[in-house]
Amino acid sequence: MAGVRRKARVLALQALYEVDSAGHKAEEVLNRLLAEEKLPEENANFAQELVTGVIQNKEKIDQNIQSFAPAWPVKQIPVIDRNILRLAIFEILIDNKVPVKVAINEAVELAKTFGSDNSFKFVNGVLGSVSTLVNR
Repeated sequence: MAGVRRKARVLALQALYEVDSAGHKAEEVLNRLLAEEKLPEENANFAQELVTGVIQNKEKIDQNIQSFAPAWPVKQIPVIDRNILRLAIFEILIDNKVPVKVAINEAVELAKTFGSDNSFKFVNGVLGSVSTLVNR
């Protein structure tokens, strides 16, 4: 189950990355990626929820990034790290469907796979601080 959900997160991250870096429309990017990936419907829906949720709550999410990583203006954080953080913060503070530890672990794994050598440390540090906002 976790492996398939991770694929959905990877797909959501790819979509968010493309939307953020190239300015493409989220729905078009997501539809294309889902057509290429052929995820089970439940996971395709999960990926869609993640992308839609991040985009709808981007301002609130970015304010959290800014307050927990004050040394880094959000626009200066590498695109991949910024979108991993957005995805995880959405899951931790807004979506509330997975345990905080799961959201953080998934984000750290994404950062290890797609980010630079230190991305996972940065992501883990910011999300550790963000998780203090959750009382569960």
